[in-house]
Amino acid sequence: MPREAAAFQGRDETDQLRAALTNSGTAVLCQVLRGTGGVGKTQLAARYARQAWTGDELDVLVWVSASSRPAIVSAFAQAAEELLALEPGDPERSAQAFLRWLEPKPPVSEPVCRWLVVLDDVADPADVTGLWPAKSPYGRTVVTTRRRDAALPGHRIDLGVFTPAQAVAYLVDFLAEHGRHDDPDEIRALAQDLGYLPLALSQAAAYIVDAGISVGCSPCTHRQCHSYRRRLADRATNLASVLPEPSTLPDDQNTTVAVTWSLSIERANNLNPAGLACPALQLTAMLDPNGIPQSVLTSGPARTYLAQHRAQTGVEQTTADEVTELDVWGALRALHRLSLIDHDPDSPQQSVRIHQLIQRATRDTLSPQGRSQTARAAGDALLEDCESWPDPHLPLAQTLRANGQAVIHCAGDALFSGSMHHHLFMHVGVSLSEAGQFTAAVEHFQDLVNRARASLGSDHPETMLARDNLASNRGQAGDARGAVDALTELLTDRLRILGPDDPRTLNTRFGLARWRGETGDAAGAAEAYAELLTDQLRIQGPDHPRTLNTRFGLARWRGSAGDAAGAAEAYAELLTDHLRIQGPDHPDTLETRHLSAEWRGRAGDAAGAAEALAELLTDRVRDLGPDHPQTLHDRCCLATWRGNAGDAAGAAEALAALLTDHLRIQGPDHPETLNTRFGLARWRGEAGDAAGAAEAYAELLTDHLRIQGPDHPNTLRARLGFAIWRSDSDAAGAAEALAALLTDYLRIQGPDHPDTLEARFWLARCRGEAGDAAGAAEALAELLTDQSRIWDPNHADILSTQNELAYWMAIRRGEAGDATGAVEALAALLVDRLQMYGPDHPSTMRMKDQLEHWRKRA
Repeated sequence: MPREAAAFQGRDETDQLRAALTNSGTAVLCQVLRGTGGVGKTQLAARYARQAWTGDELDVLVWVSASSRPAIVSAFAQAAEELLALEPGDPERSAQAFLRWLEPKPPVSEPVCRWLVVLDDVADPADVTGLWPAKSPYGRTVVTTRRRDAALPGHRIDLGVFTPAQAVAYLVDFLAEHGRHDDPDEIRALAQDLGYLPLALSQAAAYIVDAGISVGCSPCTHRQCHSYRRRLADRATNLASVLPEPSTLPDDQNTTVAVTWSLSIERANNLNPAGLACPALQLTAMLDPNGIPQSVLTSGPARTYLAQHRAQTGVEQTTADEVTELDVWGALRALHRLSLIDHDPDSPQQSVRIHQLIQRATRDTLSPQGRSQTARAAGDALLEDCESWPDPHLPLAQTLRANGQAVIHCAGDALFSGSMHHHLFMHVGVSLSEAGQFTAAVEHFQDLVNRARASLGSDHPETMLARDNLASNRGQAGDARGAVDALTELLTDRLRILGPDDPRTLNTRFGLARWRGETGDAAGAAEAYAELLTDQLRIQGPDHPRTLNTRFGLARWRGSAGDAAGAAEAYAELLTDHLRIQGPDHPDTLETRHLSAEWRGRAGDAAGAAEALAELLTDRVRDLGPDHPQTLHDRCCLATWRGNAGDAAGAAEALAALLTDHLRIQGPDHPETLNTRFGLARWRGEAGDAAGAAEAYAELLTDHLRIQGPDHPNTLRARLGFAIWRSDSDAAGAAEALAALLTDYLRIQGPDHPDTLEARFWLARCRGEAGDAAGAAEALAELLTDQSRIWDPNHADILSTQNELAYWMAIRRGEAGDATGAVEALAALLVDRLQMYGPDHPSTMRMKDQLEHWRKRA
């Protein structure tokens, strides 16, 4: 929270904030404090929050600088990581986990958690969509905003300027704190001159105290009594001809702030002999008002700018090298003394705060050229050492991104110069992407693409790089088809401009192949990777990291397209090269070991896969520890392949133990926790507890709907699992559920997606189990035609469909009167089932039951 202003004045609105009920008796769970700039909304909200905290009314207080959606997401994600011990990496998921944590829980014996969330300076209601804290009897939400419409829900409190009495009381208290005496008539006149605006009053009072001007007067000091008001009037007259068009602020507040600012900055320059106060304020006017790291303002580029733009104070001009960090610190202290900024050296990550009206007044004095120079200097200061930007998930990284976005907003196209754009654009976008804020990154890079096209042209390398990043983040945000379309267009341009062998062209082909696979076109992805690999081997050589990455992708999509054995072989060969080039402990080597084991299992060697994963798990525990996310993931995969090797009960037991650890380490809503619950439900069913599996999938579906929404692939998979295990007791109901699910699969993922084809398989099977053998056989025949069009003939799913089709053809044959023929067909199928699954597998038992039935009929 910002520090409390000197001589803080209590107001009636403070009591309204603390009120538990509205006048109509409705419980107040959300307060929206509305008002124009400079009236003290943030200070009032901070006073309320501080009183609630120090009064032991709260257990959790979260203060959010809510000027943008990424800022809100980052703040909530940080809260989740600190309160719930969530791993960083997915801010949107963490933010939602925090919001769910705020939801009221059923009565429990443990004490409830009392919380307050303050969303300070909400600029756009759309930024808070889906991010509103829950309505809870134990929690409160306070919002401050300049919005005057009804777009923000909650009990609205309108805050205006001080009343005349409050303005006078503020000046009296402020001056008294500094040992000043005052004359009531002069104070009332000064308050009226300043329109009772708190921001302007604070600057005037600081100026009067610092400059030694007495507001109160005796007959012998009459000229001093009027000094500040006369200066104010003279400065207003001088500025009237040069001020920009009036803003939307009422009561001429913009003019008032500009005039008081003009006097205060002049005084600050007099306080700072080096003449750095004004250019320092100009730099802060381009940055984030909610917090600027001091290291940015003391950086080399910032000091160069200060030296070049120092005020003309009569001191000898020095070079940029002679402006020291101590000089900058002195300028900031001078600005702080005049209430132009709030400088807190004890908070280095957010040491400088500045009101947006002061920022605007400062920027309005700059010429277009001066504004561009200042913006570029601020951008250079943020990027003096890009490598020093911290982990993108840490709060300091969010502060730097917020400052970068502020510079971009203030400068706009001024950051494009000649044939280049300022690298701040790219760095902020990449930081958003690395922080997992892919939707925000898409918006950022779309803006960059539009600006780059207008300033640099569509074929400029910087424009193309921005397009590449935009496409990648579209895919990461869930729009794989949009990524494919964008990269296809980009590849055409790169081939035309750069040629086929340029590394950037190869990189675009790599991304296109990847996202093509994510759309469900595994065969097309494998083909694209194979063609790319041929060219990379020729251009970059076999040991180049990008060549290895392409081999990795080729193996993955080759397996997904149906060639499990080929994928296993490719990963085994790739592992040999990783061991030779990168060594046994490199992350890429370990990941290749993992996938080599996975595809070995999918190729038919489940026991070998389990053995390889067990060896890998030993190394993971040794290197990373038992609670590392990768260790937990390997345990999940090991349990799955033990189940596939025939030990369904052992798999269920291992996953139950793993779930306990997931809940302890990552919490109930973490994707890996949900994935472990998914596997546990499956293996409960495979071990013979179909009812327990159906119940577990139903509970899992409820959570997926709450966490990820109805159209997320994991939600659809949970619906599929629930229907499959429900079919054991209610085949007709399962068939109906699967028909509805298939409609959604076709809408969301298209007809050729593997999940869509799997839903068709189970729908056909459930139709047969519900008594429609002919319908099942017909549907499976149609499915087999489509699978054969898409996949290799030896694809495991094609073999399963062929087997299931033969089963229902046999049943249909028996129902048509040929019981003996049904027995012969089923007996032949049983041999394959025994070989594939063993004697105790549910599928084998199902085949035995049908064989016994038709033997009796025969």
